[in-house]
Amino acid sequence: MSLPVAGLSGCAGTVAKPGDLSRLRIMAPASPGGGWDTTARLLQRVIRSTGLARNVQVFNVEGAGGTIGLGQLSRESDDALLMMMGLVMVGAVETNKSKVKTSAVTPIARLVGETEILVVPAASPYRTLKDFVEDWRGSTREHPVAGGSAGGTDQILAGLLAQAGGVDPKEINYIPYSGGGQSLAALLGGKVAAGISGIGEYGPQVTAGKLRGLAVSSEKRSAQVPDVPTMTEAGYDLVLSNWRGLMSHPGLTPDARADLTDLVTRAHDTPEWQDVLSKNGFDDLYLTGDDYGAFLNEEEQRVQKILTEIGLT
Repeated sequence: MSLPVAGLSGCAGTVAKPGDLSRLRIMAPASPGGGWDTTARLLQRVIRSTGLARNVQVFNVEGAGGTIGLGQLSRESDDALLMMMGLVMVGAVETNKSKVKTSAVTPIARLVGETEILVVPAASPYRTLKDFVEDWRGSTREHPVAGGSAGGTDQILAGLLAQAGGVDPKEINYIPYSGGGQSLAALLGGKVAAGISGIGEYGPQVTAGKLRGLAVSSEKRSAQVPDVPTMTEAGYDLVLSNWRGLMSHPGLTPDARADLTDLVTRAHDTPEWQDVLSKNGFDDLYLTGDDYGAFLNEEEQRVQKILTEIGLT
């Protein structure tokens, strides 16, 4: 089914007719200002500015790592509705014992990924990731690690690194903070031995010399901190991206799914979206259709396994 010409028909809150994407809604299942909200609004801006759809609304449904929004999406029937989500939600489904799983809704596209970075204070004795992991293995509880919410990407990476380095994941002294500013204060104040977060949070502090980056979680080094090796380069066969993607309601017809996928693909292929990737330091992880669905299944199994081994589920 061909994508209709963008127009001004429809209004927020109404249910779109099949094939009518002139009026689009994007749910950010978190509070304003976070990663999902920011990515949703960047996509909104690109769709509007390129004329793919001029009437695009982003709205927030907060709570429980996105699982409240996931539950709401599972009851929707609007064919012009997308929900931003990502790795954090996959973990939150497990830790919050959500009755609705990501498999209950329809995958549309994986959009972007954000590289994670493990850092220590600039005055830390640890010069390499191997140095830190060796001491971490010997006295795990005495080396607290700061990160974001429990069960989120940062803790998942800590658990995977522990496994790769011969550290008991259940012994990790992981201290969750609600924001990067709080974890940064803990690092600079010497309250934790190391911190894990998105490169957007810690990267500028590494560049400024306040923190030392020991490794990034991407396949290749990050242009933001080119001197920081990957975890694989550091000797640990580990790659993890804090990816974000889009879902729609369950029961979406093949034609409606094709229309949404076509819209998002056309937005992704614009110079404006490539500019978004560059300016925000996002990795382009675009993936659609059954390939995206298969990726989600693999991520669910990997996350469930590590959260169980950490002791969170």
